[in-house]
Amino acid sequence: MKLTTRSRYGTRMLLDIAMHGTEAPVSIRDIAKRQGISVKYLEKLIRVLRKAGYIRSTLGAHGGYQLTQPAAEIPVGDVVFALEESLAPYTCDEENPCCPRMAVCLTRTIWDEASRAMYKKLNSFTLADLMRDASLCPKNACHISPHAQD
Repeated sequence: MKLTTRSRYGTRMLLDIAMHGTEAPVSIRDIAKRQGISVKYLEKLIRVLRKAGYIRSTLGAHGGYQLTQPAAEIPVGDVVFALEESLAPYTCDEENPCCPRMAVCLTRTIWDEASRAMYKKLNSFTLADLMRDASLCPKNACHISPHAQD
């Protein structure tokens, strides 16, 4: 099962805000520079994450973004769920709701179970867990260069 760029970049953005936004809001340009993600793409993610209630914005010269709750209270699985259109590893429900195999699909059960297991595992980690992992990195080793792609 492959998560989209939205989940990977959105999680990195929230982690960046968690690590750098405890004292003051973090600017989108600073996040973009540290993470190597375009400002334009981050703006799309910000809309989703604000709507989901994970971040708040502060306007003004020293404005930016901060988490709405402690990093220890934000499960990664919930963030991924907010960012993804679907966590299902198949698309038969969405793309073909009239599939003649829908009622008797022999493999659908395992895909549903795999999806639930992935979500449960992702939810076993919080942003605070990821922050602790980042503290183990040598200085600047966990930050992505501006030219890096995920």
